[in-house]
Amino acid sequence: MSFDPRLVAFVGVAAVLTILPGADMALVMRNVFALGRPRTMLTIAGIACGCLIHATASALGMSAVLATSATAFTVMKTAGAAYLIWIGVQSFRAKADAGDGGDRSRASRGTAPFAQGFLTNVLNPKVAIFYLTFLPQFIAPGEPVFRRSLFLAGVHIAMGVVWLSAYAWFIERLGAVLTRPAVKAWLERATGGLLIALGVRLAWDRR
Repeated sequence: MSFDPRLVAFVGVAAVLTILPGADMALVMRNVFALGRPRTMLTIAGIACGCLIHATASALGMSAVLATSATAFTVMKTAGAAYLIWIGVQSFRAKADAGDGGDRSRASRGTAPFAQGFLTNVLNPKVAIFYLTFLPQFIAPGEPVFRRSLFLAGVHIAMGVVWLSAYAWFIERLGAVLTRPAVKAWLERATGGLLIALGVRLAWDRR
């Protein structure tokens, strides 16, 4: 296999972008505290699937609609922002009962962690535009655009899964140290507030 400087450059840039804090990391942190790490892995799988949808749409050229249509961009952005805010609000609605473990079981029954990860990504037009504008910079003239785009997106998604899985593990270990239920409840609400703030920022963002 020949040396591919474009791929090396892509991996370097994608690694930096992957570890930057954002809605994915806030949602993963919130769900580790609210649902536990095993169920949070479903959230991470949902995030990956949402990214895959955007990557495929970008490779097919459909994401160009979001880049050129202000109405389509605004509709998707508003839906995504509303969903982030809704998840954040759920963190504040959960009862902080420090005496029993009922909160986590109720939260587990009342939420769909895979859907949370999937919807927060698939309803975020900035993810679509990211793939549409970022991936072509690492595709050489003459290369098969569709196949190369999906390959690069797959590398980026795999990096994200590894990073978020390691992050969830770290948060779980941190949570094990913070044994007081009241502290865990406060952290869950703090991440809920962060999700609300990210939703508000997404709602006000311009292309």
